Amino acid sequence: MVSGRIVLFGATGFTGALTARALADRGIRPVLAGRDEERLQALAGALGDLETRVADAADPASLRGLVERGDVLVSTVGPFARLGEPVVRAAIDAGAHYLDSTGESAFIRAVFERHGPAAASNGCGLLTAFGFDWVPGNLAGALALCEAGERATRVEAGYFFTGGGGGASGGTRASALGMFVAPAFALSGGRIVTEPIARRLRAFDVEHRRATAVSVGGSEHFALPRVAPGLRDVGVYLGLPGAPARGAQALSLGASVLGRLPGGRGALGALVRPFARGSTGGPDAEARARGGSLVVAEAFDARGTRLSAVRLSGVNPYDFTAAILAWGAQAAAEGRLRGAGALGPVDAFGLEALERGCAQGGITART
Repeated sequence: MVSGRIVLFGATGFTGALTARALADRGIRPVLAGRDEERLQALAGALGDLETRVADAADPASLRGLVERGDVLVSTVGPFARLGEPVVRAAIDAGAHYLDSTGESAFIRAVFERHGPAAASNGCGLLTAFGFDWVPGNLAGALALCEAGERATRVEAGYFFTGGGGGASGGTRASALGMFVAPAFALSGGRIVTEPIARRLRAFDVEHRRATAVSVGGSEHFALPRVAPGLRDVGVYLGLPGAPARGAQALSLGASVLGRLPGGRGALGALVRPFARGSTGGPDAEARARGGSLVVAEAFDARGTRLSAVRLSGVNPYDFTAAILAWGAQAAAEGRLRGAGALGPVDAFGLEALERGCAQGGITART
């Protein structure tokens, strides 16, 4: 039984509205929060006259009182590097659990390294990147590590899109552009190291072909070593065709060089901001139904021998993100989090529960 309120901040954005409907489908009556009162009221009416609250991430004072201890705050407001900080702080200050839909490396790192200790002290859990970015890789990686056993020292996960899908939402494009401005990271030699996004390319076996992917920073780097303490290296990759992958690598390298110059980081931010308009809608249900997802994880020993491989497949990323956010928020509100502070998907809920949650969201293991 849900004991605390679930407050969905960013409810009228593309991902937010999908998440609101996913919560309603689970019989949950979330409080819908955002900055546009008229759109909030319209969505609330369509879902059964839900409660609404007007708040704006650009006005941190408006976030005070949005949640209290025992509540769950779900945020789908991005780009998170620009708008996410006040929201996670509001949850920590109130002692409320927190989930978000980010895929942005810099924000993920900030949640684990900077905000996690404060959340642990206040007894609340933080689940950043709790969507297609990057829950399935955590699940696939943990399953591969369990199969591989204690010999595993390295795990790598690759994310791929299948079918069509209708393209990316405005929020996704804004976040992706921001990721090229900020440095990414990896787990190497047992420690988190800073590196540009797309620094490394590798190929995975995907549906009887070799598919190229570029390295990115995900929650797997922080979370999977908690599943396998002997893990020394974690790589997370996003599938891109060969030419776009090499283009992304060149763009990232250029951004990295410029970002090290005096004032370079600010200049990069100003350069991409006009193209990062945030929520401008996304693919409709028919388009999303044409798309799907595939996530591959492989575990290796210290000599580089592959010990295991796990594949997950299922629905398009947007529908999965909404469904897994709804599942996670309900579980947190029911008191099923297994700790406080910045949590990974597996240590937050346990491997078996997470596998069931992902299956409910439309992504399952396949042989």
